[in-house]
Amino acid sequence: MLKLAELLCLAGVHVTFLNTKHNHQRLLRSAANGDVESRFDRYPGSFRFEVISDGFPEDHPRSVEDFLDVVNSLQTVAEPHLREVLLRPPESGRKVTCAVVEAVFSYVFEIGKEVGVPVFAFETISPCCLGVYLCIPKLFQDGKLPLIKDLGEDLETVVDVVAGMEGVLKVRDLPEFCRTEGPRAEKSRKLAMAEIHSLSKLAHGLILNSFEELEGPILPHIRTHFPGNTYMIGPVQQHLKTRLAEREITQSPSSNSFWREDNTCIQWLDEQPDESVIYVSFGSLNTLTMAQLMEVWHGLVASAVRFLWVLRPDIVKDNLSSDQNLVTELRKGCSENGQIVSWAPQEEVLAHRAIGGFWTHSGWNSTLESIIAGKPMICSAQIVDQLITRRVVSEVWKIGVDMEDKCDRLSIEKMVKEVMGSRGQELKKSAQKFSKLARESVNNGGSSYTNLDHLINEIRRLSS
Repeated sequence: MLKLAELLCLAGVHVTFLNTKHNHQRLLRSAANGDVESRFDRYPGSFRFEVISDGFPEDHPRSVEDFLDVVNSLQTVAEPHLREVLLRPPESGRKVTCAVVEAVFSYVFEIGKEVGVPVFAFETISPCCLGVYLCIPKLFQDGKLPLIKDLGEDLETVVDVVAGMEGVLKVRDLPEFCRTEGPRAEKSRKLAMAEIHSLSKLAHGLILNSFEELEGPILPHIRTHFPGNTYMIGPVQQHLKTRLAEREITQSPSSNSFWREDNTCIQWLDEQPDESVIYVSFGSLNTLTMAQLMEVWHGLVASAVRFLWVLRPDIVKDNLSSDQNLVTELRKGCSENGQIVSWAPQEEVLAHRAIGGFWTHSGWNSTLESIIAGKPMICSAQIVDQLITRRVVSEVWKIGVDMEDKCDRLSIEKMVKEVMGSRGQELKKSAQKFSKLARESVNNGGSSYTNLDHLINEIRRLSS
């Protein structure tokens, strides 16, 4: 979202970025070399943060398990505030002429319609996941979902629900609310249905963080559900670098991370041979049990492959942060061929010559960053779009391998050796092909570059 905001500022669009107080404070605390606010100082008068509460006390964990509660609480606070913002009298001759929102906040589209302000949906999940989601209402309506009440062998059943992805998806890849029942599944289903309705009926435009050369088969399917303008402008990460370079603007060292980055890992990578290290990070939200953590450690060490492992303070469900002695012991145990950090500058790490592969949770930002860098992936996943993305990475784009639900040391050792050894060159060749296409898409004349220009022109048209 911040990188899209900066792309708009570069084009002369005035941006008010609405953030929760909790997230904003984390963003400021994590900054090491210049904070996120100073980065926008180069757009005087064009960018400002506005902060609201999410309705929870500061010490609330806001974990993945709390996601639905956080979204519902935030809506209570945000709805009246958004009406006030969208109807605010013109400031310095300007008024709010459109809004860009993460599509999960469906109520913003309703408010936009109510007050006469067009609202663009920015889907930060993968387009392949969005394509699946768009099929879900009819599948429930036809009684084809939920697919199973009793999980088990049926997880391997192939599900042909999306045009362009036939024969790819299995039951295990669908969101949890499609394959289970109960209060939590019902809440998730309701949220997804509201999002899909907003996209198809209320959104002025649909912005996607990907590029047409990657998403070709799924795009026609998405457009049948969404008749309005679709702006495929990604990878936003690389697109921003391209546009800044065009203006000869020096790249800012500031990060959008909620965690303070440990840059000592770059020095360690500098000392390693080319393509000899596997980078391991399970994202900013996914968690492990203590048993899973130990299996990961044993599998990595047994592989004898050099590794850089991000071990967040809150990654273990039963609270690793209360036992720093364990972290110390893990570091000692891998000192010969591994490095453990609490958080890493991921884009810089993936671009490093020493990295030969990426074991990822298959979050969409991480997947795109790996594609840009041309690095093969080991894909594990827990929630939402991660499940679908991992399947597409391994079965459609063929730039990684899918761990499915395995988390035992023998499987981990085998897959690390596979990606960093026996299948390394094959996967690397495919990954580098998509890396080239990604970079070309955001260069002047590329598909994403042109689509962003179309989006900017539409925003200007609305403001006139």
